[in-house]
Amino acid sequence: MNLTKTDRLKRDYERAVALTQKLVQIPSVYRPEDPEGNEEKVANFTANYLRDLGIDVYVEEVEPGRPNVIGVIDSGKPGKTLIFEGHTDVVTEGDRGSWKYDPFGAEIVDGRMYGRGTNDTKGNLACMITATQSILEDKAEFNGKILLCIPVDEERMMIGIKHFIEQGWADDVDGAIICEPEENQICVAQRGALRIRITVNGKMAHGAISWSGINPNWRLAKIITALEALEKEEQKTHGEHPYLKWPSITPTIVKAPVTGDAQINVIPEKAMTTLDIRTIPSQDHDVLIEKIENIFKNLKEEDKDFDVQYEVIENRPATETDQTEPVVGAVHEAVKKTLNKEPEYNGVPGATDGTFLHIHGVPIVTIGAGDREVPHHINEYVDIRELGETTEIYRQAALNFLNEEGNNNGR
Repeated sequence: MNLTKTDRLKRDYERAVALTQKLVQIPSVYRPEDPEGNEEKVANFTANYLRDLGIDVYVEEVEPGRPNVIGVIDSGKPGKTLIFEGHTDVVTEGDRGSWKYDPFGAEIVDGRMYGRGTNDTKGNLACMITATQSILEDKAEFNGKILLCIPVDEERMMIGIKHFIEQGWADDVDGAIICEPEENQICVAQRGALRIRITVNGKMAHGAISWSGINPNWRLAKIITALEALEKEEQKTHGEHPYLKWPSITPTIVKAPVTGDAQINVIPEKAMTTLDIRTIPSQDHDVLIEKIENIFKNLKEEDKDFDVQYEVIENRPATETDQTEPVVGAVHEAVKKTLNKEPEYNGVPGATDGTFLHIHGVPIVTIGAGDREVPHHINEYVDIRELGETTEIYRQAALNFLNEEGNNNGR
């Protein structure tokens, strides 16, 4: 098909917008109590869409009703392998009454499409599929392979990408583009995430006879105060990262009693807090855990009744990709050509599925359409103009990377 560039861009833009609408209109919030509440419907739709494009498709169940979809586009020529990754799940819409627009309506108003997943990240999933469709339809020459990784559960424990890696799909992959809302900035770093649950054991008693019990709340308060000091120490030691800002230690849930009803005149048996710790690449999670253990050790030495347990719920290290990596150079040139300006570099404030690809040894770049502060908001939206730009960036980046054009231009 001999289209002018203008006609091709228009075609791809219209397809990306239409596909985003279809994906958003299929709810895919994971709700364990609801057999219909998962990613299966949107995964099946996506798998069939890829099959209709002539792409080899593999559907692999991670948990019952929660399948990963993998598309394989093989040029038949030797070369590198590039992953595009975009997840099918979305976070809860919350109170529908708070939405101005139907959270699963994908309505377009004044150049914006509204709905859960428009921004994070069904819009970018549509862009990566459309970019691949464009390459195939126009018979653009490339070497090697493109893998479309479309996993479940990015918004929770990331079991989808872990399963993808366990099945060997990420072996011998040379680069990955993580399709997340980053305002088409080139993100080469991600904050790490260390989630810890801390439980302080006490002895239940009457509030009027406090000496007959052991109040876990006093002990928990000391832990939280010591953690605040540790946060300041870590910030002083490691400084501000150019893309990720400051490391942080954030107590999120504070609960006492841990189970049962609270009562104002009862000392609870246990108290609990959860920590959402966000790290930068210079921090070592094992060292940080050891420092937290030392807080417990010191408090125990001061207080014979101090009794604490902790559990690491999730441990995702920070990532940083060298800007001389070919995948960075390929994306750099694609952004520069598409937007007609020098690319802006940044970092991802949270973890993505790319975290685990990075651990597996795959160089990653995170980039995509959408305001980076809009994910998970009421009235989530994406500017539809950006969907066209992102599709072209993905298309050009894939061709650059696989044909080794612009691969030495990372900064």
